[in-house]
Amino acid sequence: MPKMPVPFGDDVSACEIGGDKLVVLKTDMLVDKTDVPRGMNLWQAARKAVVMNVSDFAAKGVKPIAMLVSLGIPRSLRQSDIEELGDGLNAGAREYGAYVIGGDTGEASDLVINLSVFGMTTKDKLMLRSGAKPRDILAVTGPFGKPPAGLKILVDNFKASTEIEKTLVQSVLMPHARLKEGLALSQTAAVSAAIDSSDGLAWSLHEIARASKVGVLISSLPIAKDAARFAKNNKLDPSALALYGGEEYELILAVKPRLWGKAEKAVKIAGGKLLKIGETTAEKNVLMETSGKHVLIAPKGYEHFKTLTSF
Repeated sequence: MPKMPVPFGDDVSACEIGGDKLVVLKTDMLVDKTDVPRGMNLWQAARKAVVMNVSDFAAKGVKPIAMLVSLGIPRSLRQSDIEELGDGLNAGAREYGAYVIGGDTGEASDLVINLSVFGMTTKDKLMLRSGAKPRDILAVTGPFGKPPAGLKILVDNFKASTEIEKTLVQSVLMPHARLKEGLALSQTAAVSAAIDSSDGLAWSLHEIARASKVGVLISSLPIAKDAARFAKNNKLDPSALALYGGEEYELILAVKPRLWGKAEKAVKIAGGKLLKIGETTAEKNVLMETSGKHVLIAPKGYEHFKTLTSF
């Protein structure tokens, strides 16, 4: 399609529908074998499928309106299981102000939940990955590391204290998209680039750098306290946990320095918080400052459950 308002490879797709109006579209698939860890029930899995899609809308500053769902259902599922899936899908959609309006079902060898999500916006409100300029402020909507740590508990049988384990596991079973923050930021004109972090902080930073043709320097890695404690107790690298874990649904943002205060205020009013983590640079490397040195951040991302034992 000529003159695409959102280039291939961004979080969503879009089509012009007259004037400056855009219809925004997204599809994403959850597969039981690779996306549903031990301990996650069907209701939570269905809700997660919604969160996965809504998080990408949040990164673009677009409110989801309607969803179509295609279900691949194994023969082993009972009627009550299918009803549980439906309840989880509906709960997730309503949580973010959207509705499931239709879809399709079919038999499959593994549970598959595929969502197509629709919303509307205007060109001036859409936040892309590709607008960052050198010396923009890099920020995130929350700390990292809890879901990767929770997955290591669920999948790899790592241990934690009862209190920390509950927090870490809950972050996996009940993730939340930062939709309120994304919608608030889209009204400020302060964000030059934005991405959702579900593929991991490191990979997402590389994606912003690539799309915007800038570099990145991280000066303050946002590691969640419980994740840091978990890493210390299990002799893991907390930085690797935060950078390469994935399965997190924070927003990663490049913010125009002169409008930082406006962005920070908008997110606070929305009930969230912006954390400064560094800045974009003219040199096209993705770096982190540690012990007075600049080290390269590898372009690694989340690969479902494949990388859990590599930290």
